[in-house]
Amino acid sequence: LMNQPQILLSGFADECALDKTIDQQFSAFAALGLKYLSIRFVDAGNGIKNVMNLEPDEVELVRQKLQQYGLQISSLGSPIGKVKLLDVDDGTSNVFRPFEEYLADEVPRACELAKAFNCKLIRGFSFYHPQGTAPEDHIDVVVQRLKQIADVCDSNGLTFGLEVEANLIGQTGQILAEIHKRVDHPALLLIFDGGNLVTQGFTADEIFEQWLAMKPGMGWLHVKDYRKPPGMKRVEHVDEESLAHFVPADVGDSGHDRIVEDLKSFLPELHQRMLDRGVAGVFADLEPHVRGGGQFGGFSGPDGFGVALRAFCRVCDGAGLGFHRTDFDDIQG
Repeated sequence: LMNQPQILLSGFADECALDKTIDQQFSAFAALGLKYLSIRFVDAGNGIKNVMNLEPDEVELVRQKLQQYGLQISSLGSPIGKVKLLDVDDGTSNVFRPFEEYLADEVPRACELAKAFNCKLIRGFSFYHPQGTAPEDHIDVVVQRLKQIADVCDSNGLTFGLEVEANLIGQTGQILAEIHKRVDHPALLLIFDGGNLVTQGFTADEIFEQWLAMKPGMGWLHVKDYRKPPGMKRVEHVDEESLAHFVPADVGDSGHDRIVEDLKSFLPELHQRMLDRGVAGVFADLEPHVRGGGQFGGFSGPDGFGVALRAFCRVCDGAGLGFHRTDFDDIQG
């Protein structure tokens, strides 16, 4: 059907670049036929930096290169919310930042960058609760904070996406759905990530339940997958630096076939939800980690990224979910 919306393919471009330089990142994405990317770590001439730390001249260079390569930024891969909720020594190396300070500098900074890069989405997180405590016990506090973050994003015409991830308060689809319901703000949406659920020991059926729970608050999805070591059970705390079993989306344990099948029927509604936020559509943001992942990023290499992209395209083809990669017409345009 011609009027059926397509999924928009994107990815974390730093995953495919050996040295993280802009030209490596953008060349690989252009060659893979991708039009969108999420920007996270980049060497824009003065060494590798998190996007949040770019100087004005580096921001300007990224903007020029985007135009040169015909690329657009889908989301700002910010680490907002990847800090401790409370100032408690819990044996982790996670940092604590007083929230008022964080809200006054980090969040506006992310908004400023998103606008400079002409993107509407900021990826973020739901804060680390003290290790050894139940995430559910901290929902009230995190809801108050996220309301304030959503307000700042909204006043800038932007949307904040909460990624489901181990060790954070929003570590399961159900907890994130509860947070979304209670924050009750159009500028706060959820980001599904199957790989981040498998690493916690969930089964494909449990992951599908979490996908369903997140749908009312869903904004977009990250695509990574993981193959569970034999006998792996549910883990409360994931040692992120030791995660070594990430795989392409067609061979992992997340059950992407079933998720993408369900996404196909849900896409018209989700597409409209994103259009209402001024976003081009629904992004599937590849973050494959096929050569390993850690707490603040992962790596695939240009070849590994291509493998992961083609695998996800196969899953989409299998479900009859449409997508577009650069073709001859595009380059003649």
